[in-house]
Amino acid sequence: MARREAPVFSIVEVAAYERAVTLRLPFRFGAVTVTHAPQAFVRARIRLQDGREASGASAELMVPKWFDKSPALSEAQSFDQLRTSLRQACDAYVADARPRTAFGHFAAHYAELLEQGRCNGLPALAAGFGPAELDKALLDALARACDLPFHELVQRNLAGIAPASLLPEFHGFDIDAFLATLAPASSIAVRHTVGMLDLIEGHPGAVEDGLPESLQEAISAYGLHYFKIKLGGDIDADIARLSSIAAVLDRELARYVVTLDGNEQYDDIGGLAALWQRIGATAVLDRLRDRIAFVEQPVNRGSALERSVAGISDMVPVIIDESDSTLDAFVLARELGYRGVSSKACKGLYKSLINRARCERWNRDAGHARWFMSGEDLTTQAGLSVQQDLALASLLGLTHVERNGHHYVNGFAGQRSPAGEQDAFLAAHADLYERSHGSVRLRVRDGALAIASLSQPGFASGAMPQWSSMSLLAEPCAPDAQRSTSMIEAAAGKAE
Repeated sequence: MARREAPVFSIVEVAAYERAVTLRLPFRFGAVTVTHAPQAFVRARIRLQDGREASGASAELMVPKWFDKSPALSEAQSFDQLRTSLRQACDAYVADARPRTAFGHFAAHYAELLEQGRCNGLPALAAGFGPAELDKALLDALARACDLPFHELVQRNLAGIAPASLLPEFHGFDIDAFLATLAPASSIAVRHTVGMLDLIEGHPGAVEDGLPESLQEAISAYGLHYFKIKLGGDIDADIARLSSIAAVLDRELARYVVTLDGNEQYDDIGGLAALWQRIGATAVLDRLRDRIAFVEQPVNRGSALERSVAGISDMVPVIIDESDSTLDAFVLARELGYRGVSSKACKGLYKSLINRARCERWNRDAGHARWFMSGEDLTTQAGLSVQQDLALASLLGLTHVERNGHHYVNGFAGQRSPAGEQDAFLAAHADLYERSHGSVRLRVRDGALAIASLSQPGFASGAMPQWSSMSLLAEPCAPDAQRSTSMIEAAAGKAE
């Protein structure tokens, strides 16, 4: 594959929008129950040095109380944090008219936006949300300008990914050679989330839309074999719930794989160790225990990276998710015995690629595959959000990924997407979507998603949302975070 110099470009303009999403079933993780949330959309236009221009876009649900789980934070304030993060990123990226590579734009503002977020009361995970969305939109625009699919753009490193410019540990590492080895698959398995409020068996008819409402129904409808089970932090309650889930999985499936999500419900690793001991002592969980691939972020992020987890992680791999808030978090986690880290497009695609390179380097040096990545979901929605996350997960070499948006939200209809938008995405990605139950939705067959159609020019999408159906990004309610969307557009004008 021919290697070309990474193109440099300036950012002409960006615009941020949102659209309401209503869940068909309540989704509970940890102490939070989500029934609705706005989905953010970003549209960006770039200008290459030869004068050509191209536009790209991205989307992500603004999930409340995940980026910052402070109990003092209201749901509205949680949304406002992410709006503020988007505004900060839009302002910073367009105010700097200097032409750079796609990665160069990210690297130029990485530390600045973390610090600005800190000054505005945003934790690092929330401060990273805005640049993550800008970076996806810019990469989409660049891929369209180059007439290349996302995976080929990355393989040729036309994004100019140069981690050594930010992370000295990568000095001497051949990032181009590593990226050239990454290759997408034509399908990826769905790992089905079992939320804290999810029914395990039966059909209560609470929604009456004809779609699965319980774990048992989802297995039957989608042919699932991979599952992610949310933990609540109460060992007795968790053991009882795991036993109910195991009864269904053992009865319905000859083979299955399970991951456990602690969602920061333990104050220290001792809580997970006690749970693991109880799982081992509970006979009805014998089969499920043997099929647990890893445990995700069991300890509260405030203390997760303060003590070693090596003892428990040698028995069952423990990975970080919410603690993965900065580019160096995985390095610290590894030193404490963590075996892996999650990939989520909302945390930044460059962070995912850098962490994948770390796994490659560390495993090569160790002589065996010890460190790994997982694909996790923040209720990515049908359209740009789920497609870009799937393309990233596939390129990372992941064979299964948590997908829950299609279960908790009624496809494009749950996003109030116009009929024309639904038709466009279905036509462009007939392998990934189907029309059923009054909406265009993900097409899950034999527990997997067909994703070959994501490999077309651009970042995983042959269609675009109808921008006229959205509102400009809403004003924050908090008086100390007042930044108008018109200011974003005015800054973009200056970049021309």
